Amino acid sequence: MKHYLQFSDFTLEEYAYIFQRTVHIKHKFKTYQKHRTLVDRTLAMIFEKASTRTRVSFEAGMYQMGGSVVNLTTGDSQLGRSEPIEDSAKVISRMVDLVMIRTYGQDKLTAFANNSRVPVINGLTNEFHPCQILADLFTFFEHRNFGKSPLESLKGIVVAWVGDGNNMANSWLQAADLLDFKVHVSTPSGYEIDPSISGLKSTHSFKVFADPREACKGADLVTTDVWTSMGYEAENEKRQKAFANWCVNPEMMSAAKPDALFMHCLPAHRGEEVSAEVIDGPQSVVWDEAENRMHVQKALMEYLLLGRQTDSA
Repeated sequence: MKHYLQFSDFTLEEYAYIFQRTVHIKHKFKTYQKHRTLVDRTLAMIFEKASTRTRVSFEAGMYQMGGSVVNLTTGDSQLGRSEPIEDSAKVISRMVDLVMIRTYGQDKLTAFANNSRVPVINGLTNEFHPCQILADLFTFFEHRNFGKSPLESLKGIVVAWVGDGNNMANSWLQAADLLDFKVHVSTPSGYEIDPSISGLKSTHSFKVFADPREACKGADLVTTDVWTSMGYEAENEKRQKAFANWCVNPEMMSAAKPDALFMHCLPAHRGEEVSAEVIDGPQSVVWDEAENRMHVQKALMEYLLLGRQTDSA
């Protein structure tokens, strides 16, 4: 049994399989072919942090594969009361086949996984957001593969991360370290990345820039996130001032490669972390990126429950 709690939990070979399997699963979806490999399997979704894309992508994906879904929040379960997370894990994992959790601290997710009899997936924590990075990487491959395999398409690219040194940034660092590409990071002072969170032992896969435009120079992909993530609302006014020069605008995009893509995990605030001209412009692939959450997560759930499948399945 495997869990998927952070990007570094899988090997290079496993990612090669997941991406190739996603190609197969998405093709079947787009050509109206049924893909029901998870019939009679049940996914429990636990939300301590609200979500649109995470809930819809996991729920729709599980139903499309023939499975069923139980949706839990802290308001309608013992998770928001006094029951220890270890006890909840022992009970819930006896009744379902797979658990996805979207919560605050990574420690909660880890505690649940350590007491679960079934695979656990990180739907987002304060520290990591691996499913989103899966979707982002697959989206880049779709748009810029030039006939190469997914891993070949990603090797050596430059990703510019502009904004907060948050869970997305941490997961980008892990992905770059494993898949052999480079992340240019630019954050305001006081909001820097902490490589130790990602478990990086060297700086070969990333470079830090004080000037966000410099970080974008030569980038194949420019990406960002909201300035104030869920759980940090009390810092909003302070962050608005600190991040004022970290809005991804046409000038920043012009510093990147001419065919550079723009991504954002959404929801987006136009005029804050990204200008409307960029997110609604021709280089933006945010809607493909959002849809691909469902496709990569279908491949991920299938792999965690069934292992490797052939393309005939």
